[in-house]
Amino acid sequence: MTDPRRAAEIAKIHVAKKELRLDDDVYRSILERVTGKSSSSKMNARERGMVLAEFRRLGFNARTAEDAKRARPDRSIVARKIRACWLDLKDAGVLRDSSEKALCAFVKNLTGNDSLGWLTPAQANQVIEALKSWHQREARKDGSAAT
Repeated sequence: MTDPRRAAEIAKIHVAKKELRLDDDVYRSILERVTGKSSSSKMNARERGMVLAEFRRLGFNARTAEDAKRARPDRSIVARKIRACWLDLKDAGVLRDSSEKALCAFVKNLTGNDSLGWLTPAQANQVIEALKSWHQREARKDGSAAT
């Protein structure tokens, strides 16, 4: 009988390997250095935890289900237009955080809906116009022409 927790931890180790872009030799040398074993399937729960802690130290950040949902952004024309306006603000140096998560927070604050894919046409227009107005205000502050 397989242990679902064991399978999930091994899967997370392999996700970390992929996200950290470790080739097989480097990956196995890390496993060996941390646990003395060169295969995650031969590790116990404590050793798998040690490997995951080492991968976190190296920069791996496990995603939550909410992050995974946002990792696949809506690709509709309206969503691309909203992102283009958002990135215009980034290019103007206005945004402190230009991430997809920050964009969703901005949209939620404005419309009550944090997913670009669920915006009504009126809400999408409201977001686009708000972003354009924000960009124009910033351009006026700088004394440059608004785009």
